[in-house]
Amino acid sequence: MTTLKTTSLSILVFIALYFVIDRVLPYFFKFNFEYYKDYYWSNKRWLVGHLLGGALALLIGHFQFSTKFRNRFLKTHRNLGKLFIIAIIIASLSALYMSIYVAPQVNISWSVSLFVLALVWLVSVLIAYRANLLRRLLQHNEWMIRTYIITVAFVVFRILNENPFIRDLMPTLEERGATCIWLSWTVPLFFSEVL
Repeated sequence: MTTLKTTSLSILVFIALYFVIDRVLPYFFKFNFEYYKDYYWSNKRWLVGHLLGGALALLIGHFQFSTKFRNRFLKTHRNLGKLFIIAIIIASLSALYMSIYVAPQVNISWSVSLFVLALVWLVSVLIAYRANLLRRLLQHNEWMIRTYIITVAFVVFRILNENPFIRDLMPTLEERGATCIWLSWTVPLFFSEVL
């Protein structure tokens, strides 16, 4: 079981690093209208909040699940946990804003699916935080796992959205966007609950 957990965390670290380097950093290195297009440029501050918060949560989240790390560096675990929570609050509030004011440019199902994902992300991290305040550590751990799964959903969405089979099945973003968003978090969350 320890080998499976270590392997899983290693894979998550690799995926998080790849995603941040390949998908997030270009938004900062190419901070101009041509890269952002009209779709994001007028809402760039909200996008930056979402990208920074989400990338930070993605990169530090996996540390929170290492029992050895937590037991050895409890103070660091707590500080990273606070940073993780703050990062998700910023990222999810930015995502909520964009789901209301930016996403409808694609269509309403895209907007609704992004809104629900961002809301679930925010509520999950707040429940985890509250459980910690009440010293319900088992509930805290379970909700932090759920929160990280939802954090990773943005990566899963990109994988699904760019999959050639799915693109052949649903050629336009208007067709596949909402479906990929729902699949990116509900299926992993379901499997984590089963496990």
